Parts: sequence; structure tokens; C-alpha cells
Amino acid sequence: MNKDIEEVLYSEEMLSNRIAAMASDIDKDYNKSIPLVIGILNGVAPFMVSLINKITIPMNMDFIKVKSYSGVSSTGTVSIIGYVPDVKDRDVILCDDILDTGRTIFELKEKFLSLGAKSVKIAVLLNKIGTRVMDIEADYKGFDVPNKFVVGFGLDYNELYRNLPYIGVLKEEIYK
Repeated sequence: MNKDIEEVLYSEEMLSNRIAAMASDIDKDYNKSIPLVIGILNGVAPFMVSLINKITIPMNMDFIKVKSYSGVSSTGTVSIIGYVPDVKDRDVILCDDILDTGRTIFELKEKFLSLGAKSVKIAVLLNKIGTRVMDIEADYKGFDVPNKFVVGFGLDYNELYRNLPYIGVLKEEIYK
């Protein structure tokens, strides 16, 4: 898999350090409540596990599965697959691997608020620059990333490369 990577953007150490800083911010912001951290499957798994292992306050966790991509492109629609967590009267931290067009995060935030969440904040590992089509930003973000196709640490191309311990740019010939 390493041979398919054009360049490494964020090493294991960089990811670990930045996620620790994000967890510290969450600890400060939620020191008087017990937040519900909801991860958007599948890509969020490595990031969310790393994040919650560094959060030191009491918290709950859950997951939601959505589909909004086909290959390297957003389909323009967000479909919730199956179970929706109970968010009524909860402070929710919606956790995702990357904030790209913003459709998924926007729709889920609106859904959780309509289901009675007390608040919904957004935590993302990567914030992709120049691709947003919805008016939404992350409350907690790891790194700004250029508009390149990135994989690793949960991010995939056709369900591959998720297990790379770093984030890198996938060579264009792999997905063209």
C-alpha cells in the first residue's frame, strides 16, 4: 500500500499529538457535562478511538452509519443506514474523519437537533480546504488538508488504505 502513496501529509506522531490537543479542548469544554461522542462509520474508527482514549472526562460513545460517497466523489445525498442514536437532551460531539463538502455533517447535525439534542458540536480529524458546499465548520479540527485525495488512518479509497497509520495523498493513477 505504501507504494500507492504520493506523499505523507501527517505522520503517526503528528496525528497523536494533534488528537491529544483536541481531547484537551473537549475536556475543558465539557467539564460540567457528560458528552455523547457519535462517530460516523466507517472512516472515523481510528480517529475516534484515539480521541476518546485521550479524553479524561466522563463521556459516552455511539456510532451512526451513513453513505454519501461513491469512489472519490460525493454523491450529493446523505443516507442514514439503520440505527440512529438517542440524542434527546444530550450534548453531542459528532465525530468524523474528514469535513469535505459538509453535506453529511450538516444533515446529521440538523437531524440530531431535530431529535432534541441539547447541543451538537463537530470534531473532525481533517478539514478539506476549498470543497465546502454547506455552511458548516468544525468546532474541533485536527488539520487543514489541501484538496487532494487522502487516505490512511481510517480514510479510504473503495474501502482500502484505512489501515495505514498515517495520512497520505493517494497517487492519481490509482483512482483514475
